[in-house]
Amino acid sequence: MFGWFTRSAAAPFIDAKAPIATTEFAVIDTELTGLDDVKDGIISIGAVHMTGGAIGIGDVYYHLVSPGAELTAENVVIHEITPTEVASKPSIGEVLTTFLEYCSGRILVGHFVAIDMAFLNRDARIHRGAPLPNAVIDTYSIYEWLRRRYLSHRCLSVPGERHKLYDIAKCFGIPVGSAHNALMDAYTTAQLFQRFIPLLQDAGVREVGDLLRIGIPFEGGESVKQTGEFSNF
Repeated sequence: MFGWFTRSAAAPFIDAKAPIATTEFAVIDTELTGLDDVKDGIISIGAVHMTGGAIGIGDVYYHLVSPGAELTAENVVIHEITPTEVASKPSIGEVLTTFLEYCSGRILVGHFVAIDMAFLNRDARIHRGAPLPNAVIDTYSIYEWLRRRYLSHRCLSVPGERHKLYDIAKCFGIPVGSAHNALMDAYTTAQLFQRFIPLLQDAGVREVGDLLRIGIPFEGGESVKQTGEFSNF
């Protein structure tokens, strides 16, 4: 366990025996001013609803956030969000209220989601007194689990360094853009998770409890934080 991400306890609504096919998920992504969890902040949050492998195109969440931290020229290039766009937006404390309502009763899904959860849980503690209650799974952890079982699969036998969301998504035929956008990245992650579900089912993973064990958020946070190697902030 690394210091900057504390995994939330499994929420009481989770039924470990529930079939993945009928389980509610919120696939999330955040865009950040940087990876320093002391001085940096969230500038946008995006989420997409899924029921099993079905993506709810009309049930999405997106909000720009006034980050309380300086937006640099690098930030603008990466996210295409300018300081003017977020200057009048609500603070993360206000946005968390609607975000938690959207995610209520849903398992959170993200790619290298420990990064997102580090900032979300930090801000939830500050503004609400407790971290997010939702159970969380990581599509990268699922990807690594599948790689060990489908060595001949074209998209699961690529070199280990090709682990970024866009690289994996492209291999699975998922279109990706050039700029990082929280909602579009959440949608890309949702499509990737959608591709993984049949492979998981073929491997005998059909219940939520098994999915939660396989999808434990990748615990490489300290190296991520120090090097930015996995960053798509």
